[in-house]
Amino acid sequence: MSENLLSPNQKLSKKAVKVWRLSETISNIISLIVLAILFYLDYYFSWVSWIGWILIGLVVITIVGAIWGYTRPALLYKHWRFGISEEFLQLKSGAIKEEHQLVPMTKIQSVSTKQGPLLRKFELYSVTVQTMGSSHTIPALEKEVATELRNTIAHYAKVEEME
Repeated sequence: MSENLLSPNQKLSKKAVKVWRLSETISNIISLIVLAILFYLDYYFSWVSWIGWILIGLVVITIVGAIWGYTRPALLYKHWRFGISEEFLQLKSGAIKEEHQLVPMTKIQSVSTKQGPLLRKFELYSVTVQTMGSSHTIPALEKEVATELRNTIAHYAKVEEME
């Protein structure tokens, strides 16, 4: 390596926490609705008693998951970093189990921006980088940052735009 690698220091958008919490909330609401339907069916059809206990256990797990789902986005945001140089794309994430990835620019085959319904609501984009064997995503970036990052990676990796 011809340069000293500094730890990546660019952060995601602060709106990422809201997007991730909203996504978790939607998932938890769907889970609780399904469990409520199962409880009703258990009551209506008088299923075997152990099914009720399993449903109670699933409700407890869902509640614990909801609490974690509210806490996790703040931890993700706090520990997610990325950086770019002419040689590498660096990705660093993880509060408990830290992961630091170096993606050589020479290995990058394509780069794209993506935006789902929740990201669109908050005017955010994800940047996805494809290599021969894997895919790496930088989630929840402002439009200007995502576009500039995509173009810079494409320039450094010498990715040509397809017509």
